[in-house]
Amino acid sequence: MLPYLVQIQADLHANLTGYLKTFSESGDWSALASVLPMGIVFGAVHALTPGHSKMVLSAYLAGSRIGWLKSLGVTTALAFTHVMMAVVIVSASLPLVKFAFGRGAGEAPLLENVSRGLLVAVGLWMLWRAARGPHRHEHGGALVGMLAGLVPCPLTLFAMTFAVVRGVPEAGLVFALAMMVGVALTLSAIALATVFLRERATAILGGVGWVTAGRAIEALAGATLVLVAMSELIGP
Repeated sequence: MLPYLVQIQADLHANLTGYLKTFSESGDWSALASVLPMGIVFGAVHALTPGHSKMVLSAYLAGSRIGWLKSLGVTTALAFTHVMMAVVIVSASLPLVKFAFGRGAGEAPLLENVSRGLLVAVGLWMLWRAARGPHRHEHGGALVGMLAGLVPCPLTLFAMTFAVVRGVPEAGLVFALAMMVGVALTLSAIALATVFLRERATAILGGVGWVTAGRAIEALAGATLVLVAMSELIGP
């Protein structure tokens, strides 16, 4: 499965380069608009590749009490931050993008470490909530999505950098917005599936069993966030 997704990723880069190059030469907005649905597909497929905080998202939603609509809010915040951070980086400073690319395509070391450090704090907070016992209100879901999305989208970095180099940053921005929709669609599907499975589990357990299981799931989710973020901070 992974080699197949990697090949798709390579094809996405090649096609995206072709579309942006054509627009830079023709300036035809109608032609660009006609391929925006493909941009959404690009984003959706790209979000299936490793990364994009899918594990973080699932772990948080599994251990939280938030419902269907709020879970979509978390994914929207994650997708928006993930894509727009790349747009901001390229718009603010091409040398900064080159610095990020020096370590590896689509990476921004400082932002990655900040994001992971904050996710460790979120995991510890979830562990504290689980130890504290039942609580009625759920806050901060969108904030968790924003923290998880701080690592910039590599495909958007590529698209924006290429568009700026070709002198058509506006085309890169339009493509970024289309890809953001695609990323949000994939992450939303994961979020809804996680909430569905959590709700089914709590419905089967019911009553006191639900409270006990909910605390256990939240503790497990918090521990998972801490372990994943710490392992990425420490590195191989």
